[in-house]
Amino acid sequence: MTGPMGELRTTLITGGNSGIGEALAKKLVESGQRVVSVGLDKPSWTHELLAAYCADLTSIDETRAIAQQICRDHAIDRLVHNAGIIIPNLLPDVRPEDILMLAQLHLGAPMLLTQAALEGMLARRFGRIVFVSSRAAMGAATRSAYSATKAGVHGMARTWALELAASGITVNVVAPGPILTDNFWGIVPKGSEQQERMARNIPVGRLGSREDVAHAISFFLDERSDFVTGQVLYVCGGASLVGLSP
Repeated sequence: MTGPMGELRTTLITGGNSGIGEALAKKLVESGQRVVSVGLDKPSWTHELLAAYCADLTSIDETRAIAQQICRDHAIDRLVHNAGIIIPNLLPDVRPEDILMLAQLHLGAPMLLTQAALEGMLARRFGRIVFVSSRAAMGAATRSAYSATKAGVHGMARTWALELAASGITVNVVAPGPILTDNFWGIVPKGSEQQERMARNIPVGRLGSREDVAHAISFFLDERSDFVTGQVLYVCGGASLVGLSP
């Protein structure tokens, strides 16, 4: 995808080395778009349109430093904050430290990255910011820290959407339901009865794929989606309508 003067757009993806972020990165480079990935690890694959950086986004200092470096090296037009961690605990075992760490990862990190990229977006009068949130923002057992910070994402995204609307920059949220990734299998055993039961409880009758979410993100990234901002799109097979049993 190119801009009005034919320039190639560049998308920064956090957590672009695995899961949903990797699926999106591959989708974009295969369509001829530049991608910058930042995460704990670099992607296991290479492409001439892919640049990769490593940083711990739970660290404010590391995030600030890598944000500045990336925006010195690249003109970031679009930012997808996909990196996330689930720390499952029932209420008696939740720690305030969990909330603080996930607040930095889910809220502080995209704030620092966007601040670094904002000057260029404003100058070009174009930008796309997409958060990958979760259906769990509506509430889910064992997700106190995760649900709280993901719900915070929705409020922050809507605030930015209002602030940036007149500047050609849109801000939207994709909120997946259960998606078959390593994060999911880290909590639900792969191929288990629990996995099959969850699939049966989803109205469409299956769990989601990485590509399902990447497709939805691509809609918000498109230059033709400039009349859509401040929205939350649940990519969950209908689970947001009926709830989800473990």
